[in-house]
Amino acid sequence: MGDHQQGGAAGFASFREFYPFYLGEHKNRTSRRLHVTGTLLALTLAAAALASGRLALLWAVPLAGYAFAWVGHFFFERNRPATFTHPLYSLRGDFRMAYEVLTGRIRW
Repeated sequence: MGDHQQGGAAGFASFREFYPFYLGEHKNRTSRRLHVTGTLLALTLAAAALASGRLALLWAVPLAGYAFAWVGHFFFERNRPATFTHPLYSLRGDFRMAYEVLTGRIRW
């Protein structure tokens, strides 16, 4: 566990290496559901803001995504979100996990 918890991308050579760790931090089904809900809500808000020209709505995009995810981590996983140490890999992991849940590769 050592290097992976130290912060930064130093503990992972690539997203391919990071993703199994990311999935391990999202074992709880309710947490995964919250993550996917937050990711889809964030994407919907972004699309609505851009389509309507109401760009002020963009402030709600990260709020929607992170609020659901952090509830999942703090109350169901009882771990610290990878966002704090690996923000870009974590964001990419959110999108990939949502895709894999929606396509049936990961249990919803």
